[in-house]
Amino acid sequence: MPARGKAATMDRVLGIDVGGTGIKAGVVDIAQGKLLTGTEKIPTPQPATPAGIFSAIEQILEKFHWDGPIGCGFPAIVKKGVTRSAANIDREWIGYDALGQLKKLTSHPVNIINDADAAGLAEMRFGAGKPFNHERGGVVLMITLGTGIGSALFVNGNLLPNSELGHIEIDGVEAEKNAATVIRERNGWSWEEWGRRVNRYLQTLEFLLSPDVIIVGGGVSESKEKFFPFLNLQACLLAAKMGNDAGIVGAALAAGELGGAK
Repeated sequence: MPARGKAATMDRVLGIDVGGTGIKAGVVDIAQGKLLTGTEKIPTPQPATPAGIFSAIEQILEKFHWDGPIGCGFPAIVKKGVTRSAANIDREWIGYDALGQLKKLTSHPVNIINDADAAGLAEMRFGAGKPFNHERGGVVLMITLGTGIGSALFVNGNLLPNSELGHIEIDGVEAEKNAATVIRERNGWSWEEWGRRVNRYLQTLEFLLSPDVIIVGGGVSESKEKFFPFLNLQACLLAAKMGNDAGIVGAALAAGELGGAK
């Protein structure tokens, strides 16, 4: 683990990915999009209040002996460092100055970004979206399927932040209540049954947004052969390549390369 305990540079950023069930972190080489350390993971405190989560982040900083730039991906709408929603976390986060609290932990650059946007940044820079990450790249939609559904939308390589497309309603039901990975597991649906629900969801987004490319991320993307056959889309359909590191890498990118703030 070469980055642990050594002087940090702007090429080395601690990426933190806050989720509803776990918080993951690792030191990232943002020039290469690779972790320089193993991944630390601790359970998300319950209830997932600001005090509880920032206490967990402090534990992570101590484990890495970290004194450098920090990027944090967070399951909420994030505008100017303030969390404006609360997806799978405590409602106390709504209207909370998360960036201000993160700044108190270090004198180095920090940033906080929506977690799906973070994963999308990593995928566009280093993963499946890399061929489209330019001024003529068209419209790329990344969807992450997991505990909920996250989304990241790019136009000619530029991120449109906080799209939150997992919360649109289809037939009066919020999309992530029908198409999230956890719903398949909870209901014991076959891959075909769930795949058809995911297909209905993606077809709805395709009609609304006319993307050129749709990237499907989340851990389930590693099982693409089990449900991709049930997806019938006009857009180019790709499985994400960054795996479980996407959120960590993207959060680090947002801090180190895309505008970390002191």
